[in-house]
Amino acid sequence: MQISSRFTLAVHIFACIDVFKDDYKITSEFDVVVDAFGAWTERELPLHSSSLKVLCDALSGTDIRLLVVGGAGSLYVNTEHTACVADGPDFPDMFKPLAAAMAKALSELRQRNDVKWTYISPAGDFQAEGERSGEYILGGEELTLNEKGESIISYADYAIAMVDEVVKGGHIRERISVVRK
Repeated sequence: MQISSRFTLAVHIFACIDVFKDDYKITSEFDVVVDAFGAWTERELPLHSSSLKVLCDALSGTDIRLLVVGGAGSLYVNTEHTACVADGPDFPDMFKPLAAAMAKALSELRQRNDVKWTYISPAGDFQAEGERSGEYILGGEELTLNEKGESIISYADYAIAMVDEVVKGGHIRERISVVRK
């Protein structure tokens, strides 16, 4: 997919089996790879780490950037970065294993100095059917609230933020977060 005359984007929404092939390669014709991997069952949760490792190994030492669709559970809720959203009493128990698996994958990604990665966490309330506002607030490692005190973003506005990061690419080896303005 070409999003401008300058960028070619490889969107990898793949089945687990594809990324684990011995001959998995990413050609240098791409500027950016977007990892939108998702697994929710207990048996598949370790694939968050292992599939991301395969992508990182394939991109190691290249100029191809890796943008990862992340989770909100690992966002910090204090300035000391000792407590995360998933640690809170209101975080649903059913999502805690997923949040832990994604936090582990992020932790492992942070060790990859050989890959030009960016991890993009959504707001706490990530709405598949949410309205597209076209505006968002860019945050960092901590849970960000908008002027209404909400941590909310639609898939549509998250996608806008993702494409903005593809084009601008200003957050190499960083986790950023987005919330509706």
